[in-house]
Amino acid sequence: MAEITLDKLTKVYGDGTRAVSELDLAIEDGEFVVLVGPSGCGKTSALRMVAGLEPITEGRVVIGGEVVNKLPPKDRDIAMIFQNYALYPHMSAFDNMAFGLKLRGMKKDRRRDRVNGAAKTLGLAEVLPKKPRTLSGGQRQRVAMGRAIVREPQAFLMDEPLSNLDAKLRVEMRAEIARLQRELNVTTIYVTHDQVEAMTLGDRVAIMRGGLLQQVAGPQELYDRPRNLFVAEFIGSPAMNLVGADLAPANGGMSATFGQRSLQIGGPVLQRRPALRRFTGRRVILGVRPEDIEDAEHADGAPEGTRLAAVVDIREDMGSEVFVHFGVDAKAVRGEDVTAAVGEEAAEVAGVKGNVWVARVDRETGAQEGARLHLVVDTSRLHFFDPDTGDAIYD
Repeated sequence: MAEITLDKLTKVYGDGTRAVSELDLAIEDGEFVVLVGPSGCGKTSALRMVAGLEPITEGRVVIGGEVVNKLPPKDRDIAMIFQNYALYPHMSAFDNMAFGLKLRGMKKDRRRDRVNGAAKTLGLAEVLPKKPRTLSGGQRQRVAMGRAIVREPQAFLMDEPLSNLDAKLRVEMRAEIARLQRELNVTTIYVTHDQVEAMTLGDRVAIMRGGLLQQVAGPQELYDRPRNLFVAEFIGSPAMNLVGADLAPANGGMSATFGQRSLQIGGPVLQRRPALRRFTGRRVILGVRPEDIEDAEHADGAPEGTRLAAVVDIREDMGSEVFVHFGVDAKAVRGEDVTAAVGEEAAEVAGVKGNVWVARVDRETGAQEGARLHLVVDTSRLHFFDPDTGDAIYD
């Protein structure tokens, strides 16, 4: 096990494309860090530089206190797990797992003990004699993980290992990876474009955009205190509702007005975000997460300044909850930050539909498409962003 330090790590390709720009990241011994971001953000390029599969343009990679920039992959004492498994089709699962140990000259008895031990941990004991073509996707991925585990490396590097699995299996394997990493306590860098994977797996999550690190923090902090508009939009599903709002003094606090609607900003919010007072009389970007909006029928004692009247556009029954889509009579927030977070296609659809919000409400809601609905916003959890910089407004 070892610490991994990325010191101003930079990758510029021959055509001038800057894939990663001065990435600074310190990963503690035994820590599970996830690199996440939209396609083309530089996360895989960063991982490949750590692995030695991609030349480093500038900066350093330090593993276990040693600068490894010039070392070939085989000498870095790391193990990679890819999305395509990369198993030898003519070998049994046992031989696939043991192959790296055999190349290192490890004795047969020790190879067998290590493979059997990993197979027991991964639930693969019954399939060790089988060839990869006879295994399910989940079993193949476990064999690939077993091949990495038996090497007992200083660190695991995982490049979207679950992207080829179906949704149910992906959830199962996600839990499996989390359990294994906790048991083995091996330093791990995991790359994914799936924010759910990132939030459920990582001790810390590093969000990237355009080769730049946007924020690195624990999952809950990313959700509660996103550093900027991009992070706020990228984290959370459905995505955060956004609108331009005008701030004004009201009842000892402040109010945020957008279109014909207004929400009260109480003292606790202003204590947590003292810089918000500097925006009095100005426009900000207001963010409300769907899960912070509830059907008024299921919200007891909601005070004035927290209620919204809406006409239901679409009702989506999700089983455990209901997603209610409704229009807001105020200009939607657009721009590069939002498009980068949700994707161009989603941004175009939103542009055609106007400013449509989503509320994540109790499954017992009586909301019906085309009907009026009274909603309550948890105003203690409002988010605010500077419209000029996109930065979150805190202190």
